[in-house]
Amino acid sequence: MHVSALNIFPLKSARGIALNEAAIDGWGLADDRRWMITDPSGGFITQRELPALARIEVSPHAEGLRLAMDGKSDLDVAFPNGDGRLEVEIWKSPVSAALADDAAHTVLSDWLQREVRLVHFDADARRMASTDWAGPDTPVAFADGYQVLVTTTGSLGALNADMAKNGEAPVGMDRFRANVVLEHDQPWAEDGWASIEIGGVTLHLVKPCARCIMTTQDQLTGSREGASPMPAMGRIRMSADRRVPGPLFGWNAVPVGSGRLSIGQQVRVVEQRPAWDIKRR
Repeated sequence: MHVSALNIFPLKSARGIALNEAAIDGWGLADDRRWMITDPSGGFITQRELPALARIEVSPHAEGLRLAMDGKSDLDVAFPNGDGRLEVEIWKSPVSAALADDAAHTVLSDWLQREVRLVHFDADARRMASTDWAGPDTPVAFADGYQVLVTTTGSLGALNADMAKNGEAPVGMDRFRANVVLEHDQPWAEDGWASIEIGGVTLHLVKPCARCIMTTQDQLTGSREGASPMPAMGRIRMSADRRVPGPLFGWNAVPVGSGRLSIGQQVRVVEQRPAWDIKRR
């Protein structure tokens, strides 16, 4: 088993960036989900309610990031100095985030046709993952809940096989916005992994990822008119454990240690556990 893909999403819910290698530490992959779009009151905004975010291309650089959207002039945003702050909320988790400059808010509001703010998770921002699943002192930025999302090619193959059997078009792994994709033949093997090790870094797989409408959206256009994996996940991946209801694909992971991950790196299962309970048809 080896790493087949690495992805970061510097701006939450915008387009991802595929990498050949990435630094990792207790926060997850470097530059992943460190920026976020909010409404003026600080409520976080994602593709769930604003599919057009999928059209924003992001390029991080030493001074901040560059944003691009089809038909628009590029927008360069500098790292804010932190003097201006906004109390934002992401899944009921409050965070004091640094506000980008007013020009960035104006341009993005024009692009997205609604009033928005752009915020950065700077050195003064604080947020912790759920202690119920991740344990104590596990810092996380603007990801939905955990530092790293892990998926496998075998599981995507099984999902697409079910879709083909039911006359549905296949979907790519980009629909699931994973940070680390593992090349592994056995579908759903990850349901029984408690921990894996990659390049000296341990990843504890702490909670399966319940999926939402974002998996139905084309990750370049935001369109929901194409193939959808939701019916297939409903057929073969419905959780039977009420702690995490709904269709499942991939696992949320908490990294321990720091290092670099790269395509082709070997992956070792460190600890196993009883597989997550899935409803049977």
